[in-house]
Amino acid sequence: MRILIDGDACPVTHLVEKIAARYGVGVVFFHSTCHCSSNSNSAMEKIMVDNESQAVDMAIINKITEGDIVVTGDFGLASLVLGKKARAISFNGMIYDESNIDRLLFERHVSGVIRRSGGRTKGPAKRTVGDNRNFEKSLVFLISQI
Repeated sequence: MRILIDGDACPVTHLVEKIAARYGVGVVFFHSTCHCSSNSNSAMEKIMVDNESQAVDMAIINKITEGDIVVTGDFGLASLVLGKKARAISFNGMIYDESNIDRLLFERHVSGVIRRSGGRTKGPAKRTVGDNRNFEKSLVFLISQI
């Protein structure tokens, strides 16, 4: 089991590293060339991909194996991860699964239709300390399940 991080705009990398070290789990951080990480002292593996649309997502899908955990805010990537019998978790600690992924993908589609027609949709709420606690609790739960 490894934890793979969709690193472009990931606010919980430090939490993943801390939890992974506690449980002896490897971490792979995926990022594009325009989102280089300045944390060069980290022990986690880093994979840099071209700055092309969906390049990080495709790199993750190509590397993932059954039982891995992917940290992402991308519902589409989470859906593909579930299809490969791996687990996925959002930056706020929501565990993606078969009971919620279809609804999330539909809501993403509806929001896209609204934006393309000139409408506006609400963006993500400001990150809180509670979000970090929820993420940590959910990630520890996923690790304990495998």
